[in-house]
Order: sequence, then structure tokens, then C-alpha cells
Amino acid sequence: MDSAFTLQPVTRADVPELLALIRELARFERLEHEVVATEALLAEALFGATRNAEALIGRKGGEAVGFALWFHNFSTFVGRRGLYLEDLYIRPEHRGRGYGRAMLTHLARLALERGCGRMEWAVLDWNVRAEDFYRSLGAEPKSEWRIFRLAGPALAATASSSGAPDANGQQTPEESP
Repeated sequence: MDSAFTLQPVTRADVPELLALIRELARFERLEHEVVATEALLAEALFGATRNAEALIGRKGGEAVGFALWFHNFSTFVGRRGLYLEDLYIRPEHRGRGYGRAMLTHLARLALERGCGRMEWAVLDWNVRAEDFYRSLGAEPKSEWRIFRLAGPALAATASSSGAPDANGQQTPEESP
């Protein structure tokens, strides 16, 4: 790996650059239409009163070549928090130089320092190159688990439902787990 490569925590001044990298990642993942994040939302999440996420930026000679953004979750089975890697992105022209590995190594060390029981992330099923890279580190896919998501109107509808069972103690079919 290039000795000019550095990892630094994202600062408030880096937020516009971080958002640009997030948009690049979204284009790569064919999900650009889902990006609604703004600089203000990112700044609040990273530096607000309730810090919801953390991020680092990788630079080579001052140029941003990628980023990682993560937060802590909790495992009831392990009884400890974990580190959930929301996004890891290296610009295509900088891939294959060890920058992604350096970011994952940094995060694995951070997870252990913070007493995390595990580190997890999701990979799009078509991103075979990423899957191969993660497997080379010893990461194992959890194929028996599927990610479910409530967002937009479905999230609002669920939040506005009573969630209470009917008079017979049954949930309606649309509420049954």
C-alpha cells in the first residue's frame, strides 16, 4: 500500500466531500435515486447532540479515495454491542491498492478496542468482487438471514397502526409476524 495513504476521522469540514462520495457509491450500486441525505443531515448524524454514526475518510496525497461509515448495534445473543459497517467505498480508480483492507483493519481494531462482539455489513448480491474480497479476510456470508426494510409510506403506515390485537387477542393478518 502507498505510504501517502492516510485514514482520518471525518470532520465537519469534510461533510460536503463525504456526501459527494456517498453519491458516487450510490451511482456504483445503481441506487442513486435513493439518496436523500444532505450535508445538514450528515452533520447532525455525525456531530450532533446524539451522535448516530461515525465515518472516516481515506486520502492519498490529500485526495479523498474512499470512506467508511459505521454505527454500533447490539446483539442479544452475544450480549455486547457490535460494529455495523453501513458503507465502505473506494473510488474505482483506487481499488486494488489495499485501501479497503486498511479501512477494514482499522475498523476491526476499533471494534475490539470498544469491546464489540462482532462486525457486520451487507453486500449487494451482484457485487461478486466485494464478496470475494470480504471472504479473503475470513468474513462469512450469512445466507440464512434476509434483510427487511420499512421505509417511506410503509414505515408511516406501520407507525400509525394500533399494533394492538383485536378483541379475540389476535393480530390482523397484515400485522401478524
